[in-house]
Amino acid sequence: MEPLFAVLVGLFFTAAVYLMLSKFSIRIMLGIAVLGNAVNLLLFTSGRLTREVPPIIPDGLDALPSGAANPLPQALILTAIVISFSLLAFLLVLTYRAYQDIGTDNTDEMRVAEPDDPQAPPMGY
Repeated sequence: MEPLFAVLVGLFFTAAVYLMLSKFSIRIMLGIAVLGNAVNLLLFTSGRLTREVPPIIPDGLDALPSGAANPLPQALILTAIVISFSLLAFLLVLTYRAYQDIGTDNTDEMRVAEPDDPQAPPMGY
């Protein structure tokens, strides 16, 4: 099962890099979302995939049984899901606001929207 997940993680990383290299900001945002999912799947796969032994310490033992899944990657994934969702929501609002102001989501055209002769910053205070 782990080799299948390893191939899937590789496909997710490939798709994420391809999307992030685009010149459209909505594709960049989707690439960041796919990259977050790839990292979550990588952490999940690194914690041993087992169905037989849950990561619960039974009564009378001080540690997990030898075949149990590691609970730390599962806790990291829960935290990463919340953080990636909040980052995606922030990027969605930022992209929408940039589209409202500039009228395009093409990053090349966004660069053209900058003023030609910006006012120089103050030399001293």
